[in-house]
Amino acid sequence: MTTSKKIVLLGHFGVGKTSIIRKFVTNEFSSDYKVTIGVHILKKEMPVTNGEDVSLIIWDLEGTDNIDLINKAYLLGTHCFIYVYDISRPLTFSNLEENVLKLKEKFPKTLLKTVANKIDLIDDVNDEKYKDTLQKTDYTSSAKTGENIADLFDSITKALVI
Repeated sequence: MTTSKKIVLLGHFGVGKTSIIRKFVTNEFSSDYKVTIGVHILKKEMPVTNGEDVSLIIWDLEGTDNIDLINKAYLLGTHCFIYVYDISRPLTFSNLEENVLKLKEKFPKTLLKTVANKIDLIDDVNDEKYKDTLQKTDYTSSAKTGENIADLFDSITKALVI
């Protein structure tokens, strides 16, 4: 028997949500930027320890800096939110805490992971200018290199089936 789990990626425009999903589902990366309009949905089967599979239904939402503007129907029934920001663009994490707090208040039982994407674009992850933000972040990733993408979805899958 296969169970389904809805995963929703959200964050500002151009932070790499689509690239993260594409890297995870098809192991591809493209530097061509195409804006997601509305929502794009992909699926990937993940094996779990009991021999069953979990079907991850991954929703790629269009980028916005204000999560209050997201169509509420897109968020209903979500098992995990992945809030993605671009570590090389401070504007994309300027309201990280505020948006994470809103999600936690509106969906207190939903798993939430924060991801600093495009880690390959910065010289030193230990630079002081990133320290505060990275302390509030669950994962760093690079959709381009694939760094931590599989680990992110593996940990989410395990957390959702326990």
